Amino acid sequence: MDEVASRRDSSALQPKGLRKLWLCADDYGISPAVDRGIRDLIGRRRINATSVMVTAPSFSAAAAASLAEIAAPNRTAIGLHFTLTAPFRPATPGYRPIAPDGAFLSLAATLATGLLRRFDADALAAEAASQFAAFRSAFGRPPDFVDGHQHVQLLPQVSDALLAAVTEMAPGAWIRQCGRATPLWRRWSDPKGLLLDALSARLRARSAKCGVRANPAFAGTYNFKHEAGYEALFAAFLEGLPDGGLVMCHPGFVDAELQRLDELTTMREREHAFFAGERFPALLAACGIVLA
Repeated sequence: MDEVASRRDSSALQPKGLRKLWLCADDYGISPAVDRGIRDLIGRRRINATSVMVTAPSFSAAAAASLAEIAAPNRTAIGLHFTLTAPFRPATPGYRPIAPDGAFLSLAATLATGLLRRFDADALAAEAASQFAAFRSAFGRPPDFVDGHQHVQLLPQVSDALLAAVTEMAPGAWIRQCGRATPLWRRWSDPKGLLLDALSARLRARSAKCGVRANPAFAGTYNFKHEAGYEALFAAFLEGLPDGGLVMCHPGFVDAELQRLDELTTMREREHAFFAGERFPALLAACGIVLA
């Protein structure tokens, strides 16, 4: 049975009226323990997308092969997690601006540079092309979609460089926008979310002009130091999310490499435990949602 026929038969078995969800685990490649957690959830069919950091020090051909092997039978989309912030380093030797230690700029400096449109456009284009090429080298094909570590894909010059790279190097790929579907009156308490909404409006307009698809809505941001249970947070993410909406998540296990590179540690294990448990599919069923 070919892939088109298989998808047709699969969709015919789904009850009518269910909303389809993209549940994307970010940061594949950041550490072996995170990779193991993401592959575990793919094998359980609890997530249906993951995005890969090809510039992470521990990302390897073996990590890519392990992901591809389990993603194919479980129909999991694999995307490029475009990376442009410290402590990670550029894929192109001549990329500028960089920190004194040769890494990308900090998140704060990257945001300031991007919002003021002070990136070197040629350097951005070369870095985007290099990360797309690294993905193709690792997986033997272009990414299914593109997003950004710490949402850098939303910055104006960065989004332009990525849309150009998608058009040239990954026709058919879609790009993540981070505009929410929640009512406006519920957004004012989240300044970060408001900034993502504003930047996403530009990205949606630019992607439509370029003929690149984007997800219709987004959820998944929260204060990672929040003490509330993740199940309650995830239930709130699903409220008002339209068919084809995307929820970002960061499941995984903790190891020394993750602790060296990222502050987000224990919440990854909480997220993994929730998605691996039985309350997660029960919540989706109660909300009338299935994984896309």
